[in-house]
Amino acid sequence: MHARAIRTSALVCGLTMATAFVAYPAHAASDPYSAFVFSTSAATEPTIYNFIEQATSSLNMTMYELSDTTVENDLISLEADGVDVRVILDQAEKSTNQAAYTKLEDGGVGVVWSSTAFTYTHQKTITINDDESLILSGNLTSEWYTTTRDYGVFDSDATDVAAIVAVFNDDYKHDSITPSDGDNLLWSPTTAQSRLLTLVESATTSIDVEEEEFSDTALINALVKDADNGVTVRVVVEDPSDYSSEITKLDDAGAEVVGYPESAALYIHAKAIVVDYGLSDAKVEVGSMNWTSNSLGDNRELGIILSDTAAEKVVETQFDADFAGGTAE
Repeated sequence: MHARAIRTSALVCGLTMATAFVAYPAHAASDPYSAFVFSTSAATEPTIYNFIEQATSSLNMTMYELSDTTVENDLISLEADGVDVRVILDQAEKSTNQAAYTKLEDGGVGVVWSSTAFTYTHQKTITINDDESLILSGNLTSEWYTTTRDYGVFDSDATDVAAIVAVFNDDYKHDSITPSDGDNLLWSPTTAQSRLLTLVESATTSIDVEEEEFSDTALINALVKDADNGVTVRVVVEDPSDYSSEITKLDDAGAEVVGYPESAALYIHAKAIVVDYGLSDAKVEVGSMNWTSNSLGDNRELGIILSDTAAEKVVETQFDADFAGGTAE
């Protein structure tokens, strides 16, 4: 998960696959969802920063890794302005999170370490004013913003947001809860495995998968079955040398797999799926969960599955570019 740390500054300087960030997107009147791609052309994340700054009454953040001075300062400023700011940071990543934890605590922000009931609290979510959530595949670690592929989805569906708030409240107190999937959500360690399997098995014409970690047997077998059944299967994976047996199974079934090895300038940290793009029943999934048994069965994770044309297009357009830029396996 931390292979990025070995990449050299020369690779960072040589990054050429740029995707510009847009401002915090306004939702269409009829659409409570919007998606965006993490920037690889700027050293800041204005889309996320702008969202945080919209908090007027409350802000809840669950974050696997937090190391971003702008975010930390904004959270402290919001708390000082009377916003109820609460943060959960992953206890297994104290080496990364301790500085932010201490700074937030000293600044009056309510911050706690995650429950040890989960191997990792790998979720990356921000909810403001109890009425809109931002679900991310990427962490808030500014060191990696310009070299990492990730996605985010804004969700103002009231049922989804209520479910996210309920889980946050109990996770913050280290209480046990069985999360609600709301209208569009999937959670680890409860429903992520089954909902992802259902999504993969639903493909009729095409499925595009972009994943950092790629070893869950049930999901790999479902992709192989898709390919065997004539579905066009395309996969973008980080460091393919780690997943040679899985990639061989997919190659043998006729799937197309490309990778970004450790020497590449772009790091594939994304966790995203697009099914049957262009059809009326197309779907897109974005979340924090990797395709691993630990991520799906032992961690706290959150993702979202949508039938939303605009969100599908954002992810599919970037996927096409990443697939074209990868090395065939």
